[in-house]
Amino acid sequence: MEPGKTCARCVMPETPPEIVLDAAGVCSLCLEHDARKAREPETKFLETDFLKIVDQHRGKHEYDCLVMCSGGKDSTAALYYMKRRYKLNCLAFTFDHGFETEDALQNVRKAVEKLGVDFVLHRSTFMNDMFAKVLKTGSKAVLCHLCSMWYMDLTFKTAARYDAPIIIAGWTKGQMTKQPVMSKCACNISAPEYAKMGRATKEFLLTLKDDPKYADFPASMEELLARAKKRHKSLVLSPHWFLPYSSDEYLETIQKELGWEFPRLSYPARSTNCSLNFISVHNAMRFYGYTHYHVEMSKMIRDGLLARAEALELLRIDFDEALLDRIAEPLGHRF
Repeated sequence: MEPGKTCARCVMPETPPEIVLDAAGVCSLCLEHDARKAREPETKFLETDFLKIVDQHRGKHEYDCLVMCSGGKDSTAALYYMKRRYKLNCLAFTFDHGFETEDALQNVRKAVEKLGVDFVLHRSTFMNDMFAKVLKTGSKAVLCHLCSMWYMDLTFKTAARYDAPIIIAGWTKGQMTKQPVMSKCACNISAPEYAKMGRATKEFLLTLKDDPKYADFPASMEELLARAKKRHKSLVLSPHWFLPYSSDEYLETIQKELGWEFPRLSYPARSTNCSLNFISVHNAMRFYGYTHYHVEMSKMIRDGLLARAEALELLRIDFDEALLDRIAEPLGHRF
């Protein structure tokens, strides 16, 4: 098959040498998934496993858990379940690097008010110079990967400050690692589909080592996690790994009970991401031919959680450079 073709089974494109298609048009990631499933027993994460962890810490700290809440449906549902289903004393935590949408923030405000949970909003333009350098230099570093390192470091520090033993994320089964307890913050950059992205991001971070502003910025997610363990031992879990509800089911719940609404503009379709995400998607498609959303949805397709046709529709690019220019203006950049 010629490079650039899309897998006949998932939505990953052929990008040799990491991802190649066989004669039937099926990618090496799908074939490895099938081989792994055949040789390894399927790991099932049960709600009882989750409850054992939760009950070990219930009532022993200032807060039972810190819930990362972006205002998207997955993180909002995670907050809902931790408060209503598990009756935990939750601290909702939202981080805004200057590019969060008002729609998303409004979803957070409504959720914390209706659920009656304490709420911390951290606003900071700390990352702007880093984002601007990526765009100015034409680096292939993935903005979302850099941002995830910043916000996970910030989240661990906030959990330590409030003595929260568990960090709850809204990560879905398409974003999870094999372990029930997170070790790579929902993506493994050493995996074939992330290899090129991971190398480019690491190379970019090396250019920051002499910048006083980012002198303490972690060089990798592994370094970040090692630091976090020394400061405060927090587990990172998502109820979506354990609960049987589909996204359509919990979407209906949070719309009815929390007044949750879809943002007016988003990518992928029917999602909630910051506005900078449009630039990250544009660059990823330009440099790699796919985004981390393609990776996540492909995993869900392989596990029978999402139809390929639906994924292709959700991933359709329908924004232009005029939008990108408006978003990049605070960073002094134009496309």
